[in-house]
Amino acid sequence: MPKSKVRKKSGYTPPEDALRSRGAQAKVLQPSPRWYLALMVALWLIGLLWIVVYYVAGDQIPFMVSLSAWNFAIGFGAMVGGLIMSMRWR
Repeated sequence: MPKSKVRKKSGYTPPEDALRSRGAQAKVLQPSPRWYLALMVALWLIGLLWIVVYYVAGDQIPFMVSLSAWNFAIGFGAMVGGLIMSMRWR
């Protein structure tokens, strides 16, 4: 069986208007400030520390006893806040 000819495809070149409009819309993203990283890591550690303290000595700390299951929401909420910040960190 004969082999078919392979056609050479020309490369795609976008129109000049598309190149100019795309270049005008591009934003240069600046790196995050130093305090952003410190706050992000602090939220992770505060959340983790809150949950550990609740497990270890939660029954001896009066305000943690009154919060009961909300201690998990506070701890995990702080950690999720740090996680959300990590997605925006540059």
